Amino acid sequence: MLCLTFSKLFSIINTSQLSSYPPTLSHKHICLFAEPFSMIPPRILFNAENLFFLALSFFTIVTTLSDGTHPAAVQGSNNSNLTTIAVNVGVILDLETRVGQMGLTCINMSLSDFYSSNPSYKTRLVLNVRDSKRDEFTAAAAALDLIKNKQVQAIIGPQGSMQTDFLIHIGDKSHVPIISFSATSPTLSSIRSPYFLRAAQIDSSQVNAISAVMQAFGWKEAVLVYVDNEFGAGIIPSLAEALEEVNTRVAYRSLISPSATDDQILQELYKLMTMQTRVFIVHASPTLGSRLFAKAEEVGMMSEGYVWILTNGIANLLSLVDSSVVSSSMQGVLGIKTYVPNKPNLDDFMARWKMKFQHDNQSILNPALNIFGYWAYDATRALAMAIEEMGVANFTFQMLRASTNRTDLDTIGVSQIGQGLLQELANTKFTGLAGNFSLVNGQLESSAFQIVNINGDAARGIGFWTLENGLLRDLKSLTTSRYSTSKTNLRSIIWPGDSTSIPKGWEIPTHGKRLKILVPVKESFHQFVTVTRDPSTNTSHVTGFCIDVFQAVIEKLPYAVAYDFFPFALPNGSGAGSYNDMIDQVFYQNYDAVVGDTTITTNRSLYVDFTLPYSGTGGVMVVPYKDNKSKDASVFLKPLTWDLWLTTICFFVFIALVVWILEHQINEDFKGPAMHQVGTSFWFSFSTMIFAQRERVLSNLARFVVIVWFFMVLILTQSYTASLSSLLVVKNLQPTMTDVDQLLKSGEKVGYEDGSFVHGMLKQMKFDDSRLIPYRSPEECNALLSSGSAKGGIAAAFDQVPSMKLVLSQYCNKYTMIPAFKTAGFGFVLPKGSPLVPDISRAILNVTEGPKMMEIENAWLTPKTNCLNSISSASSDSLGLDSFWGLFLIVGVAAVLALLIFMVMFIQRNWHEVTSSSGSLWGKIVVLGRRF
Repeated sequence: MLCLTFSKLFSIINTSQLSSYPPTLSHKHICLFAEPFSMIPPRILFNAENLFFLALSFFTIVTTLSDGTHPAAVQGSNNSNLTTIAVNVGVILDLETRVGQMGLTCINMSLSDFYSSNPSYKTRLVLNVRDSKRDEFTAAAAALDLIKNKQVQAIIGPQGSMQTDFLIHIGDKSHVPIISFSATSPTLSSIRSPYFLRAAQIDSSQVNAISAVMQAFGWKEAVLVYVDNEFGAGIIPSLAEALEEVNTRVAYRSLISPSATDDQILQELYKLMTMQTRVFIVHASPTLGSRLFAKAEEVGMMSEGYVWILTNGIANLLSLVDSSVVSSSMQGVLGIKTYVPNKPNLDDFMARWKMKFQHDNQSILNPALNIFGYWAYDATRALAMAIEEMGVANFTFQMLRASTNRTDLDTIGVSQIGQGLLQELANTKFTGLAGNFSLVNGQLESSAFQIVNINGDAARGIGFWTLENGLLRDLKSLTTSRYSTSKTNLRSIIWPGDSTSIPKGWEIPTHGKRLKILVPVKESFHQFVTVTRDPSTNTSHVTGFCIDVFQAVIEKLPYAVAYDFFPFALPNGSGAGSYNDMIDQVFYQNYDAVVGDTTITTNRSLYVDFTLPYSGTGGVMVVPYKDNKSKDASVFLKPLTWDLWLTTICFFVFIALVVWILEHQINEDFKGPAMHQVGTSFWFSFSTMIFAQRERVLSNLARFVVIVWFFMVLILTQSYTASLSSLLVVKNLQPTMTDVDQLLKSGEKVGYEDGSFVHGMLKQMKFDDSRLIPYRSPEECNALLSSGSAKGGIAAAFDQVPSMKLVLSQYCNKYTMIPAFKTAGFGFVLPKGSPLVPDISRAILNVTEGPKMMEIENAWLTPKTNCLNSISSASSDSLGLDSFWGLFLIVGVAAVLALLIFMVMFIQRNWHEVTSSSGSLWGKIVVLGRRF
């Protein structure tokens, strides 16, 4: 009777209140408890039954709660005949945190939804919840207790990356899968065992999205601000590598302790303000992030020109950040947020979750659900599906063989289903709350990220990033086109300071130091850089061509740059080293730049960055002219080409004939014997070359022809004289050496400017050290070249074009320049990755393309007015017929026209004789000929 009564009571309780209690507490167990009371008299039966039921209920509840088994862990079946198998599962969370509380609620709801929709399943997960209390050792102790005493087949959690580091080894030893939905640090991947499963996106999956944003806006430097623990440091190597791939340098790494005080945060922010970089990438917890941005607003680092980019460590949990901090201190911040597809059932779940969460945590108002809750829900469902797929398995532990001096870790045993459960979890795929659930290599497959911009009290989506397409305005525009990092694919952004202008990402800090610019101290070639020291004030005044160019370039920048020049000198004022030594000072960050006649070379560019060149490019050798007065017997023929000589001779003969035709009938000088007439005609024609003809011309037609011919002869003789003089001069200005190969074969000595890179270039050209002689000034260079290699001097001097222009400006009539090697010219030196490089390079183009550069060159590098252009060898070509054919045509037309007029007039005068004579036409022509 008592057993039946308790059976009815248990049935009522089981369906109303204890539906989630472990099925191991069956009717049979309650009947066994009731047997000792079977002999109690009926009148006291009712009271005894009530007292026993109350005691049993209290004992069961206390026992369950003391064991950490959550009362809503297992759903019963509507089919009373179905036998279910309870499978113990551990849950280790920081129940004092919002993420832990939210995760536990989502885990319970996941099991409730899963078993409600699948009542026929044979397995039921029994949750054994433990609070890790934000402590790594407490989490490890809880895991040992769950595995050893509860024999859990899997553990959901722990919450933090540092706690997970401890539990990974325990799970590996016991073959119990550790499934974390919130431990996102990439460092766990390097030490994890097969039994560690990350049901969340790894932090490093977002680094390419961050680098795409950096590349889209052209920012070349960034400061990484991150919490100094396992979670913060885990993302840094992969983030730095991703930035380097898009040519962005990590200028500084700012570590902030999770327990840092406000003063310590302020101290770090003041340090960041003194730097040029204005792009900050923040990877921290919401709690630390709230304090960081509140202090950043306080010191003025949330104003125009600053860029703040949040990783999903804060962007995913923005609801946990103090709302007053978001609305007042985080305006304009960009964020990388894990994208959750908007599905119809998501709103319903969020409403149900909010009711459940507020019921379980009544002290928390307006709770917010985030991606970690979705991941907790999906991870729990995946575990329940995997356990069910295993069927009726041996859910037990194999205890290890007993041994002396054993520790708790030695006695926890090994799960019999661990390997199989891992395989089932790897094969589990479904569409969950957070999107497609699939564990690839033990962690959740990465999905798209949303780019957000914080305005007001919320984050506004401005675009997306996917691994295949890069930046996208929306996911509807997914294509198979190439990867894009164009900022046009993002919506409009409101930047810090309520600005719509894209920040340039850096600026000269107003609270920082001025640029320290190193200049060379030169013992020669002072036109480039001159350092004048004032002993009374112990200050230096720097002038020169390079200094003027630099100052003109700085004036062209769209912003002010404050700087100071520092001579690279010893205390006594002499130079402190070579140009390479000076560049090393920039490489070691002792100085911010080098301004001087510094040549751009490949080797130097490995350590520093150069601007575009601001001087002429190329290296040359200066050699003396040689006195080449060769007695060439045919040199007088070279001013004219052979066709011009032949044409000229023919015209002399032609003019002689024309003049004879026009003059021999009326001019006594052209009469006489035939040979006399021929000689006189040719003499007259050829003597016109020097205008020495003695014969007079009497007819107007002959005078017309002779006048035109004189004009022709005048131009021809003057051109011949000029060309011959040019040829003779060029012969005397030939260089002693025409190329480097000839100089190498000669074995003569060569010179170079002391301290310049040219010494290394000459050694690369195979010049021996014994043949290299340095010089320190244009005067010394001239002395060495004048002496010659045979007398202890040099046969040639090597340097860049700007330096050799200074030598030729003083001695240009003695030497000539011949191209010798390639160089990029002079450039300004800046640290590797300096954001000043592109801006200064653009300003250099602005200066060199305008009149300002010509003014500076005229002021410092102007050669003497009597100098010839000796950069390229002078040359003179022979004059050809193509230059004079027009003149020959005029003379020919004039002569032919005169002949035609003469013939017409001659026929008219003698026409009566032709008409009076009888005979044939040929006979009449013969009569005219004889008459002529």
